[in-house]
Amino acid sequence: MARQKEEDLGEDFSYILRMADTDMDGQKTLATALTAVRGVGPRTAIQICKNTGFDPASLAGHLSADEQESLRVAIEGYAETVPLWMLNRQRDLETGDELHLTGQQVTLTLEDDINRLRTMKCYRGVRHASGNKVRGQRGRSNGRGGLTLGVSRKKN
Repeated sequence: MARQKEEDLGEDFSYILRMADTDMDGQKTLATALTAVRGVGPRTAIQICKNTGFDPASLAGHLSADEQESLRVAIEGYAETVPLWMLNRQRDLETGDELHLTGQQVTLTLEDDINRLRTMKCYRGVRHASGNKVRGQRGRSNGRGGLTLGVSRKKN
């Protein structure tokens, strides 16, 4: 969708919305703007819009302060309103609860999980610690870091 002119948007238009420690672009559609929050993808964003009754195709900047607050509450309470298969943290290792992590919680939980794997010294933890591919991808020719790429020729 092309960005609209400023005079068409109105005086009470919010160019930036703050949700779950993330700045969302008010000139994008609501479903697209919600995907800026970590832990909220396209499917989750549409489901949040359905739960709140907002149109996912409307611009995010047209939401009033009360509507923004109800959207914040819907993001926080997302885990209680959807089926278990739509959550991103089912059967949490520490609590055993079904959670949906958003914002900074996603990053912190990922770091905790990787550190747990490292302390156990399992294969995935060792691969994470050494900076190699973890899920069985090819590591000999692809995804290598460093300054020199390509084949190094033997000197005579």
